[in-house]
Amino acid sequence: MTMKTALIALGAALAGALAAAAPASAQNTYPTRPITLVVPFPPGGATDVLGRVVAQKLGQEIGQTIVVENRAGAGTAIGAGFVAKAAPDGYTLLISSGTTFTVNPAIQSKLPYDPVKSFEPIGILGRTGLALLANPKVPVKNLKELEAYVKGRGADQPAYGSFGAGTTAHFVGEAYLAAAGIKMTHVPYKGSSPAMTDLIGGQIPFSVDTVAAALPQSKQDKVRVIAVSAPQRSAFLPDVPTFAEQGYPTVNMDTWLMLTAPRGLPADVKARLEGALKATLASPDVRKSLEAQGFEAAYASAADGEALIQKELPIMRDLAQRANIKLD
Repeated sequence: MTMKTALIALGAALAGALAAAAPASAQNTYPTRPITLVVPFPPGGATDVLGRVVAQKLGQEIGQTIVVENRAGAGTAIGAGFVAKAAPDGYTLLISSGTTFTVNPAIQSKLPYDPVKSFEPIGILGRTGLALLANPKVPVKNLKELEAYVKGRGADQPAYGSFGAGTTAHFVGEAYLAAAGIKMTHVPYKGSSPAMTDLIGGQIPFSVDTVAAALPQSKQDKVRVIAVSAPQRSAFLPDVPTFAEQGYPTVNMDTWLMLTAPRGLPADVKARLEGALKATLASPDVRKSLEAQGFEAAYASAADGEALIQKELPIMRDLAQRANIKLD
């Protein structure tokens, strides 16, 4: 072999090695540009507030800016559908609740995503109960008084608000009405913040919202908390009885926040995100922010997130059938 031929062969070998190494190198440098975190609720609600806290710390952990983008509407389906169709490259993430992954599929047959096939869980951030709230001027302090109030109005059904049709709040409201045998008019809002504004302002007498959203308003006596839907009393509202304690054991659910990405993430990208999320949730400042919004910090892994969705889907479908909750 001549010197020229040898150099050509060596050059070809080096070029091939570099080409083969390029994809792995590109993956190892993730992320190389800003990441979008979609919040499927309008600005101002608990999920939006926590999404921004998590985005800031997660961005520090992963070494890249994370931009929060609100895509509200259709009970989180608009934002979730957008993320489901995004490239599975780790640059589009979703932070959402059980509404997206287990409630919507239980009551809607046509969604722009599949709760299992469309998303790759990264991890669970925290959990909170849901609460039935009343405007303080309404003469109702417990479920028995609420039922008497509703029945006393005859055909003039009072309204209750929720943070969207098909959300966990709507689900709890309808499950309670079915169990109590009373009727109220559901008023869906595009998020927690506008529903809370109307409840405080007296435009609606009742609403169902998360403990997270109710807590600061309750502390200021702007709303009255009638019942919580979690299996046990909330640590944040220890004086408020559960639905089960007031005679309705079937009204029993909490909600949780999960970080996900489009299904199909490269394994190293998923591992990088999961590690960064775990570190984010270990931060005392982040945990303090979760608790300030009424969420109990409860990190759980991607595998735990997968298992939770698989466990709750059949439960929610059964509850929806028994309470006759349908959106289509």
